[in-house]
Formats: sequence, structure tokens, C-alpha cells
Amino acid sequence: MDTPKVPETQYAQSGIFSIAYQVLGDGPVDIILVPGIISHIDFQHELPGYTRFLRRLAKFARVVTFDKRGQGLSDRLADVPSLEERIDDVRAIMDAIDSKRAVLIGFSEGAAMSVLFATTYPERVSQLVLFGGLARIMDLMPPNLPPEVVQERLAAVVRGWGNGQFLSRVFASDSGNPEALARIAKFEKLASSPGALKSYILSNRRIDINPILPSVRTPCLVLHRATDAQVPVILGRQLATNIPGARYIEYPSGDHAFWTGDIEAVAGDIEEFVTGHRAAAEADLERVLATVLFTDIVDSTNRAAQIGDQRWRGLLDNHDDLSNRLISKHRGTLVKSTGDGILAMFDGPGRAVRCALALSEETKSIGLPLRAGLHCGEVEVRGSDIGGITVHAAARVMSQSGSSEVLVSRVVTDLVAGTDLKFAERGSYELKGLPGKWDLYSASK
Repeated sequence: MDTPKVPETQYAQSGIFSIAYQVLGDGPVDIILVPGIISHIDFQHELPGYTRFLRRLAKFARVVTFDKRGQGLSDRLADVPSLEERIDDVRAIMDAIDSKRAVLIGFSEGAAMSVLFATTYPERVSQLVLFGGLARIMDLMPPNLPPEVVQERLAAVVRGWGNGQFLSRVFASDSGNPEALARIAKFEKLASSPGALKSYILSNRRIDINPILPSVRTPCLVLHRATDAQVPVILGRQLATNIPGARYIEYPSGDHAFWTGDIEAVAGDIEEFVTGHRAAAEADLERVLATVLFTDIVDSTNRAAQIGDQRWRGLLDNHDDLSNRLISKHRGTLVKSTGDGILAMFDGPGRAVRCALALSEETKSIGLPLRAGLHCGEVEVRGSDIGGITVHAAARVMSQSGSSEVLVSRVVTDLVAGTDLKFAERGSYELKGLPGKWDLYSASK
């Protein structure tokens, strides 16, 4: 799959400052996404799910993202702006794109900024959506912390800035994934400097919009995930309770970041709130016939512990290079890395099996034996990711594979009948979550 095209970055003037923004879509409704404490509108397209979420909203709206002054691609500052100064950035962007009224979607810290804008310029906000938000930033900290403890915590954040730990609770489900952590670390470094972050944190401690919540007259939708590790769900419930007439939707699972987890559910609820209806989920799907390959490095955790982080990282880099080269050679698509393995898809089952065999052989030669599983069927393509029963089946087939073994389902053997590929029966298995028994075969050349 091609890398999603990133919208062009443009600049709006907010006083003497240049504010970076991007526009996606041309629908009849304008949506302005107000970011949390940090953002980088270019790099965020490299975070899984982000572009897909924007494209889902762009099916019914013109979607605008931006970096606040002092963040990302916008002008960096000597002093942190007040909340009142930050809302000028929203107004400047709306003026630049000639938007008279817009829907504001405030994320995390951006919820407070959005509420303040909606109460200051009610004629310019048609609807208000607050995701993972809260009214008072100090509610994120335990009460009655001694000042020296607060300073110690802040110093620790600054010292560790750029290692991904600050945002680890924003992407809690990926906290154990080294590849995801590396992306998050890069996001931190690109979005803000350590000193600027410290200033923002100190400034944000003064944010408390509780006094103005009763003044909100704009139709408001509050969205929060029960498992949000960054902003506890109780704060989202309180926010909704204190806004007159606000509608509240709570999701049973998911991370703080709005573009993770069940994107369709969140985007669908926003669309319904804004337009009065929601598109069928199937509209976001493309279905294709493909052969899906899953691989996994055998005993990766113990191996990493034995050789140390630096050598392990080098081996993983070699593994990734081999995977990219061989998948490309066999005309496949690398969908994603799973940390210690890969998910790939092919339009021909023969090429998929040959790629898996070659990958198994070459990774074994560098000391990284793989388990591999393949299944062929219809897959659902969503942006740069794939899903559906075929993907689950390939993963379950892989789970039955031995070290340096390529295991395939019967349908794969049927589709490559007459080729020089060889298959040995491995028996029938019940695969978790899939009906019936599955005949599996070990592939060889």
C-alpha cells in the first residue's frame, strides 16, 4: 500500500506569529481539530491511524489541523502563550481559509482551548466536540503534593524528553512495542523542545475552565474512553456534567489518542452529531483477495535479554531490511511491523509462499529463526492497514508453526497446485476464534 499523501502545510498569521495548518477534504462543514499539549501536523501522519481518522472525517467535512504557536511547524516562542492568546490561532486559521463557522474538536488540553473559543466567539462555532478532555489540568496530579515533589517530577520529564515516556500513557496499548515507542519518541522531539515543554506544563497548571462551563451555549458532544490512561474517565464525565445540555459518550476501551482504537466508532459518532446521520462503516472498506503472511521471531524476548539491547536492535534492523527487500522482490506489500515480526500481503499465493520460505532461510542465517503462517482469502483494506477473518486466520496458522517453519492453510495449497512448491501434512487443528478444524501444511521448495 502506498504511504498516505500528506496534505500541504500552509501558514496563517496570528498577530506576528506564523501558525502552521493543513486542510483535508472539501465537504460542506468545516472542522478544526484543536490539538493537545504537543503536535506536529506533518509527522503525525506517520502515526498509525492518524491519517485514516482525518480521511474518515473528510468524507463529510473540510478538516483543518494545526500546530499551536510554539509547537511543531509553527513559530517557536520565547514565552508560553496564555490560553486566550492560543485561541487567537484558531481565529486566524478560520480567517485564512475563509471559514465563517466551524465545528471545533478539542483533544485533551485542546478541550479547554475549544470551550474558551466557543464562549468567546459563539457565532463562529456551530458545534463543540471534546475528546479525552478535562476542565482543570491540576486534576491530573495527586492532591497536596509538596512543591519539591512537583519540581522533581517536572525535572524528570525534561530529562527524559524525547525517549517516548512522556507520551507513553497517551498510547498505552503500544507501551511494550519498541517500534511504536521509537515513533513516539521522535514525535516528542519534533513537536517541542524540552524547555518549551517545561514552560507549557507550568503554564497549563493554571488552566481551569470550570467557571465558564455553565456559559457554554454551543451544542456539545463529550467523548471519553473508560480505559484512558492519561486523563481518567471521571474527569471526562465531570466535564460533560458541567456543560449545559452536553451529550456524553463513553467507550469501553482504547487509548487517550483519538486516532487509535476503534476509529470508525469515534468518527461515526462525530459525523452523526454534526450532520444528523452517519455513513455505513462499510463505506470505509475496500475488500480484496490476498494471501496474508504473518511472521514472528522465535523466543525473541529471551534472545534480547541474552545479547543486550544494542545487539538486539542491530539484529532487528537486519531483520527489517531483509523483510523489506524480500517482500518487495516477491511483489508483496509490507503492511506493518509487529515489533518482532511482520504482517504482509500478496496478490499471488505462490509468491507469498516463496517469500516466506526465503525470509525464513535468510533470517535463520543471521540467528533469528522465524515462525511463519499464510492464509488466502478476502481482506478488508483500511488506509494502510488490513483486517478481517483472513488476517486473523493467518495469525492463528502462524501460532501453530515451529521454528524456521512456514505453515499454510489448505486453501493456499489448493491455489498453488501444479507449481514446484512442496507441502507436508501437519494435521488438523482447532484455531482459536475460528470455526471447525483446519488442515495445515508445512511448505518447502
